[in-house]
Amino acid sequence: MFPNPLMRLAEVVLADARIAKLRITTAESCTGGLIMGLLTEIPGSSAVVDRGFVVYTNRSKQDLLNVPGDLIADMGEVSEAVARMMAEGAIENSNAQLAVAVTGIAGPGGGTSMKPIGLVHVAAAREGRSIMHEEHRFGDIGRTEVRLKTCEAALNLLHRLI
Repeated sequence: MFPNPLMRLAEVVLADARIAKLRITTAESCTGGLIMGLLTEIPGSSAVVDRGFVVYTNRSKQDLLNVPGDLIADMGEVSEAVARMMAEGAIENSNAQLAVAVTGIAGPGGGTSMKPIGLVHVAAAREGRSIMHEEHRFGDIGRTEVRLKTCEAALNLLHRLI
């Protein structure tokens, strides 16, 4: 279902989290659950994976992850601040110590000059540590490719926190 390099990356993330005795949660907007799907494609993932939040609407970000509505209104749902709050909220609302959050514009529509198609914000959080963030501008490479590249970026950032 997923390309082999992504599967290998997911295996490494899960193995290292297992060794570190850390559980993982995801908070996904533009990927719609693909990161969690990728992690759970690996046999034995239940030893590490806690839960995933698919928060496609602004209301779901508020209800499930405690992202303030004012923050979304001020910064936009595709922003560093919202990604960081999503990661923090995922840890607060789960039994995990590690979280990765993604929000972006996968296309084909929805982009603007300020927030073009392919813009993705990725944040990763670990209890007791600073939240990490990356902004990616994948470009208008097609919806599927933006989503797969987002999965790769998310797992790479998450791995750095283990």
